[in-house]
Amino acid sequence: MLNRRGYWHILLAIFLAILAGLWQQPWILKCADLVSEIFVRLLKLISLPMISLSLLATISSVGENSLSTMGKRIVTYTVLTTTIAATIALLMYTFMQPVFHLSNEVVAQTVNQVDYLKELIKVIPSNLLEPFLEGNVVSILLLSLLLGFGITKLPKEQRLPIHQLLQSLFLIMMQITRWIVSFMPVAVWGFMTSFVLELTKGLSIAQLGWYLGAILSANLIQAFIILPLFLWWHGISARQAFMKMLPALSFAFFSKSSSAAMPTAIDCAERNLGVDSKVARFSFPLCTSINMNACAAFILITVLFVAQSHGMQISMSEKITWIFIATIAAIGNAGVPMGCFFIASALLSTMNLPLTLMGIILPFYALLDMLESAINIWSDSCVTLAVNQKSKEVLVSEPSSNTIVEELAE
Repeated sequence: MLNRRGYWHILLAIFLAILAGLWQQPWILKCADLVSEIFVRLLKLISLPMISLSLLATISSVGENSLSTMGKRIVTYTVLTTTIAATIALLMYTFMQPVFHLSNEVVAQTVNQVDYLKELIKVIPSNLLEPFLEGNVVSILLLSLLLGFGITKLPKEQRLPIHQLLQSLFLIMMQITRWIVSFMPVAVWGFMTSFVLELTKGLSIAQLGWYLGAILSANLIQAFIILPLFLWWHGISARQAFMKMLPALSFAFFSKSSSAAMPTAIDCAERNLGVDSKVARFSFPLCTSINMNACAAFILITVLFVAQSHGMQISMSEKITWIFIATIAAIGNAGVPMGCFFIASALLSTMNLPLTLMGIILPFYALLDMLESAINIWSDSCVTLAVNQKSKEVLVSEPSSNTIVEELAE
């Protein structure tokens, strides 16, 4: 969502933030706090409606009849690969332990420990507005899923107007998001100024490198070990598939948009890999909306990183619970611009945690987004190839009409 000039503006903002953080003029620090607070409020303003509307718009576009065997298989593979991605992320986070040691002033802002049993009960809302008023992301995802699948049960003539309304509201929120993101250099200056100030108080920047390393490692393991094994299990050559999908993967990497790369991915799958057009043109749009392997890894590692950096103690059983939360949240992302970042921020807000570290992560997210987009398209391709292979097996196992005629003739 940022052009080349926008990235130069971010680099300039980081440079000015370093100067401001080292200078430590009180009025500049107050301005930085004000800018950071405004941007955090704007993130909270758009994140929850974007998550809900994107999920509703996606599900409402699929009628009940379209949720056929192929659709169910795609959803099954999506949940499987996304859950594995979140599990790998937890293993890498546990191994690397990328936790900041924040100053006492920052840690003092952290609220008491989260009672997960109470949070689990809160997932089931007592009214439609409660999840949005309380900022409960998981509850919003559950409500959106229920409403979305309820819409798919409607007849086509009743479902289409609802879908058009939801799609229009979603596009409005996307436009608002673009306006907010256009002020990202100013927000980066505010967050980075506070970050540099923390560095002068003894904050170790090495832990940020471990955090980024955990995300990169989890994504690379998913892309080059887990997904190839998934293809091997279905009797498909991962190397051949990767090489022939490379144009689409490159497009997704440099455009930082799996949605923009979808037409190229469909063309590569049909022309280079011989995927049935019906499978490719149904699977890729659906996968682009719900199959977000890299997003699950980012959400899990980021939430745990920020929470534990603010002194929150999280047991291993609670970390395992986050595998399922991150999986559901990633599926609910539905291709929203900066959706992973918004969902992670919303989850942290639900936990009443400060979003200062999210501002520090923000400049690096633009780079992470490039890799995540390519991995998401690669995962979409793997799911599509597996579904296509299953479809072939079904056709082979079922006698064709000509074979039946020949048998009857004999």
